[in-house]
Amino acid sequence: MPHVLVRDLPEPVHRRLAQKAARSGTSLQQYLTGALTELADQPTVDDVLDRIDERSGGRVGLRTAPSDLDEARGARP
Repeated sequence: MPHVLVRDLPEPVHRRLAQKAARSGTSLQQYLTGALTELADQPTVDDVLDRIDERSGGRVGLRTAPSDLDEARGARP
């Protein structure tokens, strides 16, 4: 299994993470593994936008919608 080394972690940050791990009843390593897994599983905004773009049924692409709306608003009398 790969390893991760975090250098120059400020002491107050380490202390807070260790306290959170202790409150959750896990070791710091187990706590950080869970937190990093959650972080890795969260989709980015681009991931979400790409999934939306892949869906069918719409007439306007999500990425172009703001500029299309601005253009349409500018065309109003």
